[in-house]
Amino acid sequence: MNLRKAPAWTNEFLFSYGSFDRIPDSVFDRINKDLTKLLSPNPLVSIVVPAWNEEVTILSCIASLAKQKTSHPLEILVVNNNSTDQTQKTLDKLQVRKVFQPIPGWGPARQAGLEQARGKYILTADSDGLYPPSWVDEMMAVLQQPGIACIYGRYAYLPSPGFSRLKLSLLETMKDILAEVRHIKRPHLNAYGISTGYLREQALSVGYVMHKIRGEDGRMCFDLMQYGQVKQVRSAKARVWTKTRSLTKDGGFGNVLWQRVRNELRRLNILFVKQAPHDTKTSTNDH
Repeated sequence: MNLRKAPAWTNEFLFSYGSFDRIPDSVFDRINKDLTKLLSPNPLVSIVVPAWNEEVTILSCIASLAKQKTSHPLEILVVNNNSTDQTQKTLDKLQVRKVFQPIPGWGPARQAGLEQARGKYILTADSDGLYPPSWVDEMMAVLQQPGIACIYGRYAYLPSPGFSRLKLSLLETMKDILAEVRHIKRPHLNAYGISTGYLREQALSVGYVMHKIRGEDGRMCFDLMQYGQVKQVRSAKARVWTKTRSLTKDGGFGNVLWQRVRNELRRLNILFVKQAPHDTKTSTNDH
C-alpha cells in the first residue's frame, strides 16, 4: 500500500458534485458508454450494490465498476433502500439494473438484490466503494475454486483531513493482521459487504437477516459455512478503496485508533474459539 497517497486510478472517480442536480449529463454519458461495453444480458456474475441516500456517492461506485477488465459476463444491480434524497434519479440515468426495497436495513437491501440477481455468482459491493479494474477477476479466481462457499476481500481508506494515508495505513495494517487471526476460527467476522462473494443458490437457501442490524454480511457468511470453506482474497489488485466517513463519526484519528484497539482487546479471547451454531436471524451482535 502507498503510505502517502491513494492509487492514481481512484482519482478519476472522486467526484465533487454536491447533489444530483449538479452532475453534468456528460458524466452519465461517459459512464454509460463504459457500462454498455461491459454488461451482459446473460450474466454469470451479479454485482449487487445497496444504496441509501447516495445520490452522488453511488455515481463514483458505478463509474469504477464500469471500468472492470474481465471476461466474466456480468450485471450490476443497485438496490435503492428507501432513499429520501435523489438517489433514484441518479440510478435512472445509469444503465444498470435497479430495484427498490422499502424495508430499511442492510440485510433487507442485500436480500432484495440476491432475489433479483440473474447471475450464478454474487459479488457484493458498497455504494461508497471504489473498485479496482481487476476486482471481479481476482475475486472470481478464488470463488470458483472447488469447495469454496464464501470469499471476502480487503479494503483501504482514501485520505481526508485529519486522516493521512500514513495514519490510515497503520489502521489498515492492524485490520489485516486481525483478519488473519479471525480467519483461523471465525472467518465470517471478516466478511464485509464492501467485498464478498458467494453462490446465489446457496445464499438463497439461507437468506439475509431481515431487520436493521449491522453484521448482515458476516451472518450470511456464517450460514454459508455449511456448504464449504471461507477464503480470503489477499491480492492487492482486489483491494477496494472507500471514504473515511465510518471513521470520522468516531472523532479524530487518536480516538478512532484507541476505540478499535480497546474493542478488539475486549473480545480477543473469543477469536480462538469456533463460534457455536446459532440462529443468525435473531442473535444480537453480542452473541
